[in-house]
Amino acid sequence: MIKLIIGLGNPGEEHMEDRHNAGFWFVDALGRQLQVRFETEKRFHGKVAKARWEGEDLYLLKPSTYMNLSGQAVGALCRFHKIAPKDILVVQDELDIKPGTARLKLGGGTGGHNGLKDIQAHLGTPDYWRLRLGIGHPRDLAAEGARPMEVADYVLRRPLQAEQKQIAASIEDGLQILSLLMKGDPQAAMLELHSKVN
Repeated sequence: MIKLIIGLGNPGEEHMEDRHNAGFWFVDALGRQLQVRFETEKRFHGKVAKARWEGEDLYLLKPSTYMNLSGQAVGALCRFHKIAPKDILVVQDELDIKPGTARLKLGGGTGGHNGLKDIQAHLGTPDYWRLRLGIGHPRDLAAEGARPMEVADYVLRRPLQAEQKQIAASIEDGLQILSLLMKGDPQAAMLELHSKVN
């Protein structure tokens, strides 16, 4: 059973619409769906919402530490509430997946994602669930004739309007399969999610 869902992103108005904040967009959408509000919790270095799912507590977390130190918030909340890594879902932006596509997996590498690197360092294991929301890669834009862009600049910018719609659709897809994952049927969740095309 998933007990904690973490959306990765950077705090502050100036980052709200950045591609790097796709994880925040997901947990914000989930919070609205569950009708819960995020409150700043200094001991957990982030904004936390507490919901009930099938009679169990479910925590939603948006770290306030900036992406590269996300593990500080995750580690603090997991230690306090005694949540095991296998009961965590981290929602992140993914450069190597095109906008409109979402992928679910347990464990694996960090793919150079600094938020995941820090979470892994604090948890001491890579064995937690990840929902990867595709944001595309700047080389894709360059292939279409756009000016080449560094990855850091790309993730800290707002998606194009068409991309934004595709990312919103993949967030919706992720929300739809969440109940399967929560019920302990990750294979069915992956099968359904990975068959969707936006």
